[in-house]
Amino acid sequence: MDTLGAASQHCPARPSRVTGTRSARPGTKSDTQGPFFIGAMRPLARATLQIHVCVLLWGFTSVLGRLIALPALPLVWWRMAIVVGVLGLLPSVRRQLRTTSRRLLAAYAGIGVVVTLHWLTFYGAIKLANASVGAACLALAPAFLAIIEPLTTRRRFDPRELLLGVAVVPGVALLVGGIPHRMRSGVMIGALSALLAALFNALNKRVVHGAHPFVITFIELAAGVLLLPWLAALLPHGPGPLLPVPNMRDAWLLAVLAIACTLVPFALALTALRHLTAYAVQLAVNLEPVYSILLAVLILGEQRELDGSFYAGVAIILGAVIGEKAWLTRSPT
Repeated sequence: MDTLGAASQHCPARPSRVTGTRSARPGTKSDTQGPFFIGAMRPLARATLQIHVCVLLWGFTSVLGRLIALPALPLVWWRMAIVVGVLGLLPSVRRQLRTTSRRLLAAYAGIGVVVTLHWLTFYGAIKLANASVGAACLALAPAFLAIIEPLTTRRRFDPRELLLGVAVVPGVALLVGGIPHRMRSGVMIGALSALLAALFNALNKRVVHGAHPFVITFIELAAGVLLLPWLAALLPHGPGPLLPVPNMRDAWLLAVLAIACTLVPFALALTALRHLTAYAVQLAVNLEPVYSILLAVLILGEQRELDGSFYAGVAIILGAVIGEKAWLTRSPT
């Protein structure tokens, strides 16, 4: 869905040193022709495409989380460790790490703790319930983000954003309607995951311009790699190692999860945040539960009846995404 209008109100487009985009020269045809000033909007169009590719890739994460036999904590640790290991091999990342200020290192590491807790609760919800429930709970994030982002970015609070965020709540209720009693703990953990996702998005927005996306990703996930062994030692666990080595099947699935569904979309999302508000990004991410539920039915064979309640929930989520563009662009905020 097109989120350019809402994004441009809060985060004007400017040349990005990561994407290499150059603004059109004033007076040229691309700068003046067309109702949306295509030349000036090009960075925003690219950011919108990037975030929707991310959403499609993220749609597979809940399915892979269900397919991987590891518990939530070692699953998240291996996911992060693989990404950090790959990024650590890049000379450009190591070079830029040496020039990153201590203040930014601390900020990214702190956000990395939030990312870690978000992923831990997300996969915890999947293990306690199923892939569909875990993914659907993430659609609660806009309601949280509508309150959190104005506080963290110091922009004026827009009550319309809260209304649009709350509008997805009935959709989530319909999507996960008829959940057995044993899955209710998964819903609560999933709601906490949505809160952490909103906080992570808002905090990243404040510091996303400080370094290259790969450097930010490395620092944030490295913080999680260091944190999780301590958490594993504190939390109750069964016999065996705290961070078990995955079998061959899980290893391949973890590689797909870490590279195709983590490294690529994580870096793309950070790049897109240079031109989009965190709220606009989160509303686009509301499509993730739709992809995840459909993929869970097709790949996992989850026996969820796609009756009127399911389609009503999908319609509400899609309506919130479309409404964000139509409503928030009526007048500047």
